[in-house]
Amino acid sequence: MKILVVGGTGHIGSFLIPRLIAAGHEVSVAARNPRPRYGDGQLGGWNAVRWIIADRGAEEKSGEWIRRMKGIDADVVVDLICYRPEQNEMMVEAFAGRVGHFIHCGTLWVYGNARRRPADESHPRNPIGQYGRDKAAIEARLMSMWREEGFPATVIHPGHISAKYWLPIDPQGTVNGLDIYRRLARGEKVRLPAEKSASLQHVHADDVAQIFELAIVNRETAKGRSFNAAAPYALTLTGCCEAVAAMFGARPDIEYVPVEELKGEMGETAWKAAADHVAHSPCCSIELACRLLGYSPRYTIERIYAECIERWLERSELKLN
Repeated sequence: MKILVVGGTGHIGSFLIPRLIAAGHEVSVAARNPRPRYGDGQLGGWNAVRWIIADRGAEEKSGEWIRRMKGIDADVVVDLICYRPEQNEMMVEAFAGRVGHFIHCGTLWVYGNARRRPADESHPRNPIGQYGRDKAAIEARLMSMWREEGFPATVIHPGHISAKYWLPIDPQGTVNGLDIYRRLARGEKVRLPAEKSASLQHVHADDVAQIFELAIVNRETAKGRSFNAAAPYALTLTGCCEAVAAMFGARPDIEYVPVEELKGEMGETAWKAAADHVAHSPCCSIELACRLLGYSPRYTIERIYAECIERWLERSELKLN
């Protein structure tokens, strides 16, 4: 099949494109730079990619983006970098009536702080921030178009996308360097938000790529549906601390404090991220994707942390002494 991936050089695309090439698809990638974020672009079939070099943001403003999209012939369109409803409207206008499958990358953030856990795809959307509200609006629009016009849409909702190449959301609920990993490895005190039920639900980028590929393979089943893409279970922040400390034969020394007290030691940016993750505390079911698509995530949250830590140690980025 002819597959267009918009934003295919980032975290998800770096794993998805090699999967699609290996499966024999004719893959076009729309991106600003003609190379994947990871690797030199020579392995994994990247030399077979048809590159469409474009700055989406700039071209959306000028009107060139929709003209470009209307000129592309594709059986499947995968949009990995659509964040606002107006962006999605351009894509729908460009491909309605002439594409066999349209897959949008959503987010677990559409559930907000879910009233029922684990949250599944049938539960109400309750976003609590602009990012989640915009993604929920896009999902609602695509599902409405499927019901009313037969627009062949699927939405994939990833959790905290992670892999060894970049910092995952850490056990304090932020991305604030490697100091917390050093402290956990040494058994030193770690301060966590007092909300002991606060949780994280990571997902490895290759597992996200897996579910996108499965949606393409099973597109008649996937059309008109949303699927959560996450690790098999969530972990509380305490559980994350315990998992990381155990990798070094240590036990965490945890002090629980009101989240506002962490602002001074984290800094404003990291603290806002931590507060946001505590507010959302995702815990979502992946049963639907497993049952209908055959989704089988390879990575637990513990394994995601282990992969990252192993790389930092190998590169001497995480120094314990």
